Order: sequence, then C-alpha cells, then structure tokens
Amino acid sequence: MNAPHALGRDAAASPARAFKAVLVNPYELGRQSFNLAAPAALLKAAGFEVLCIDLALQKLDPASLHGAGLVAIHLGMHTATRIAVAALPRVRALAPSAHLCMYGLYAAMNQALLRGLGVQTLLGGEFETGLLALAERLRDGDQGPQREPLIDLSRVDFLRPDRTGLPNLARYAHLVLPDGSTKIAGFAETSRGCKHLCRHCPVVPVYQGRFRAVDRDVVMADIEQQVLAGAAHISFGDPDFFNGPTHAMRVLEAMHARFPSVSFDATIKIQHLLNHAELLPRLREYGCLFVTSAVEAVDDCVLGYLDKHHTRADFERALALCRAYGIALAPTFVPFTPWTTLEGYLELLRELERLELLEAVPPVQLAIRLLVPQGSYLLRLPGFMDRLDPFDPGLLGYPWRHADPRVDALHLEVQAIAMRMESAPRAEVFGEIWRLAHAAAGRHAPALDGAASGPPLPRLSEPWYCCAEPTDQQLQSF
Repeated sequence: MNAPHALGRDAAASPARAFKAVLVNPYELGRQSFNLAAPAALLKAAGFEVLCIDLALQKLDPASLHGAGLVAIHLGMHTATRIAVAALPRVRALAPSAHLCMYGLYAAMNQALLRGLGVQTLLGGEFETGLLALAERLRDGDQGPQREPLIDLSRVDFLRPDRTGLPNLARYAHLVLPDGSTKIAGFAETSRGCKHLCRHCPVVPVYQGRFRAVDRDVVMADIEQQVLAGAAHISFGDPDFFNGPTHAMRVLEAMHARFPSVSFDATIKIQHLLNHAELLPRLREYGCLFVTSAVEAVDDCVLGYLDKHHTRADFERALALCRAYGIALAPTFVPFTPWTTLEGYLELLRELERLELLEAVPPVQLAIRLLVPQGSYLLRLPGFMDRLDPFDPGLLGYPWRHADPRVDALHLEVQAIAMRMESAPRAEVFGEIWRLAHAAAGRHAPALDGAASGPPLPRLSEPWYCCAEPTDQQLQSF
C-alpha cells in the first residue's frame, strides 16, 4: 500500500476518478461478502470508483460493467470458482477492455487453468494489498504482466469494510430458529488461513499452516454496521475460529458487551473444541447458538488419510460437550472418498441416526465427494496419484473412480436427491438416502425411528456448501 490507513474508520470520501473497478462475488454460502466489502473500502479510500456485484442476488449487466478498467472476481471456494469460469465469457463480452483479475484461495490453486482462460492477474492469500497495487498501476497506464505476488501472506491494514454497494442485508441467508422464526444474519471474519494441515483442505496449499488475524477494532466496526443494518446474528466465516482463541474471545467479549442480544455461530475444529473445552461456557454466555465442525468421516482410517487429528470417539466427545453447554453442533462430512465402502456409508447414516443428528446435517453434506484440487496435500500420500485421472479443468481437480462402481453410482443418486429435495424437511430427505444406500448394498432398509431425528436446531437458511458442485440455478445466476 502507498500509505498506512487508520483501522476501523470509514473509507475516506475521495473525489471520484475515471478508473472504475468492478468486484464480483460468484457465491459465498448465501452471505454478504467480507471479501467484496474489505477490498472495496481500500479501493475507494485510494480514490477509485468501485462497484460490487454479488451473483447470488444480482446479475452481470451492461450498465454495471460499462467502462470498467478492472474486473476482479473472488474465488473463495470450489462452487464459486465453477460459477466464475462459466461466467467469464459474459464478463468479457460486457467489459472487453477491462483487465481480468481473480483473487482468493482458488485463484492461486488454479493458476494454469485461469491464465489459459485469459485471466491476467491472480492473487491468493491476503490479496487486498496486491489488488490495490494492481488497480493503481492500471490507473497509471501500466498494462504489463503481473508483478503482484501470486500468494501474499503479509498483514493487511484493513479499513472498516464498505458494504454500502451490496444488496440489503435482509436479502441474504438468514438465521432460522427452532420455532421457525427468523433473524437477519450478518457475516464477519476475525482471521484467515489455518494452523492445521488437513490434507483435503483448500486453505492448506495457500496458507501452509499459517493464519492472519483481522484487527479487533475493524471486526467490531464491521459488526456494528451490520447490526445497525438489522443483523441480530453474526456468522463468523473464519476457517477455524479457534486458530487464535485469545483473539476470538476478545472479539466475542467486545461484541457481547456492545450488543448483548446478538447471537453468533462459528466454525471450530473438533480438536479445538476438546482442547479448549473450558471456553465453551463462555461461548454460550456470549450468544453462541451453534458451531460448525468439519468432522468429515466416522471411519478412523479415512480420518487418518485426511490428517484430521481427531477420531470418531473425539467427535462424539465434542458433541456431548457442546450439548452439555447448550450449543448445537453442526457437523460437515466428505462421505464419498476413494476409501469409502457401502458398509462405511451405511455406518455414517446409522451414526447420524444414533446421535440424533438428522436435523443438524443438510442433505447436501451426505453427497459431498472428495475434491482433489491442484496443490492438494492429498497428492503427498504415497500411491494416491495412482488412483487419479489427469487434471480435469471442468472439474477443477483430479477425477477419481471408486474401485467399487456401486459407490460411484450411489454418489450420483444421493447428489440428485439432495438437489431435487433441497427445500424438503431434512428427516424426509435422510429417509430417501437411507433407503437408497441400503438398496445399493443389497439390503432391506430398517424403519427409522422418527424420534431419533433430533429436535429442530438453529441454522442458516442457505443449505449448500463450499465444496459442493453448483446447481443449474447457480450456474445460470449471471
């Protein structure tokens, strides 16, 4: 950056300049994107005209892209990247002279593919500094090749994110309470990256075991503006909220003191829930309604291949701890892997029923297939490359076929059900998947105990997931 910026203040109202930057977010779990709002604040403070487009709620249209000198698209996850690649031809048609940039986790991981599609600049990690430097040199007439680092992990001096150009917060995913009532949900980040090296995680190839905190004053300023816009709940989007537990708890303490009625949810690793169990009562005191945790599997062998650093027994202990303190646990899974068996899939379903988690798991979670993107640490497993086909640009990963074709067939059937019954009650969809899985294994499906589905839990209204394949509707959003 050319000069330091005061943390937590509003972006300075500089005179508009001729250079226009358009920031595009294809998909971010139904949330109002920090990764549009944060760079928008920095670019506006430097005098740029900035327009934000969120494809979850908006279209790519001629008026928005007219005159753009820079179009920068955020690739924070697999689903978003698939949508962005499909949208590129329309972006080019509407902004033929604009410099194309993609930023975020999947920009760095898919360098060869994206450059082959004509993307001129790719920025990974803490991308804001590079994005600002790119805009400044483009404004100054420098159209040369990329000089900004592909991956930059240096600390960013954030301003308060500028959310003024985004759709109204009430239009985004909302909190659904057990009684069916809803609340407007905001979205904040207190950190990026992760200290852990789970082999299948897309954060790992970029951050390689490091994480970066967002200054508490900036986080609080962002939360405050969203509460003033109607948010009664904050969803923290950190890859792991307890990568820096001291920082996280200071943010929560400040938020609860300022807004005692505002609730929240966060993503926390099973290992961290156990290691920091003494913090769970304070989480609940400060308004935690539920915790999302990447459980991924209930097979300890699969968990070992993924290097998750927890076991099935650890998952059950973490679940019991959360329930003891009145916090719902929302586990996520990667049920279809090269190591999955039909019996193993049935065991996952039986475990969800036994633990009364049917209401806690969106059906799409039972259809997730292991992705192997460029740079994945899975490729370091001895012999794993032998299971894979060559990299497939359409898939954004290395395809694999299961040794048992019945497993691949079941995956396609479960995926179809998850899409077709997206809005149906979770227990009803689970019942369909239960019958399918037993039929695939040549077994009769025992009757499910309706009471075992568990009580309704607080959740966000967006059921899709970051590593799920996009739906036809998402691919046509632009």
